[in-house]
Amino acid sequence: MRQTGFFHHIGTFLLLAATVLLIITDISAPVVNNISMLKVNLDERGTSVDRHPQVTFGTFGYCVQDTMASGQDFCSRSHVGYDPAAVIEENIHDVDFSDYAGDTSKALTRVMILHPIATGLAFIAFLLALGAGVVGSLLASLVSLLTFIVTLVALICDFVSFAIIRSAVNNANDGSSAEWGAASWTTLVSAICSLLATVIVFFTCCSARMHRRRQSGPVVKDVPDGYGAPARRRRWW
Repeated sequence: MRQTGFFHHIGTFLLLAATVLLIITDISAPVVNNISMLKVNLDERGTSVDRHPQVTFGTFGYCVQDTMASGQDFCSRSHVGYDPAAVIEENIHDVDFSDYAGDTSKALTRVMILHPIATGLAFIAFLLALGAGVVGSLLASLVSLLTFIVTLVALICDFVSFAIIRSAVNNANDGSSAEWGAASWTTLVSAICSLLATVIVFFTCCSARMHRRRQSGPVVKDVPDGYGAPARRRRWW
């Protein structure tokens, strides 16, 4: 891997970056209140100037911030699958979801279990890429490709689920607004990193194998002088 070591290190770094970015997505609300996949800014009319009520949706739950008189935040417990449409209807009275939209948004939140799975796969691919051999690089590229597929499926489900919520909130015209949070973009960037890492690591694997074949060349054995020559017949006289 000496000839392609620089590019291999780039692929390894991309796998590490994908792992870190997916970890940020995993610890979004309710683990860390301000990290969200979708942030809904509630109507600030009737609240004090220093308060900014909002709802942050994350991988395993949500947080409602600055809506209580005490100023404390309310966060759900961390679990797979929740109902973001019901949370919005409780906090924004002018928003109403159809049964189909609410059920779809709720069902797609269960797919978010793929986020920590993708995180584990990205870390395994990173460890495999550290062993800069041909076999390790080949396995790393395969696991990285699987990481990209899992992350892409999770990303599509995330955007579809929260696009339903975002569209309903922004069309309500009651002073509330919804915007994509940082965790959505970290998932997107991690998918790009894993895809680029797959291509780079696989390229270095194939390139290293070609260099090895060229350097080996035909095998020439040392033969002693006279070896293989026909023996002289001795005359009988």
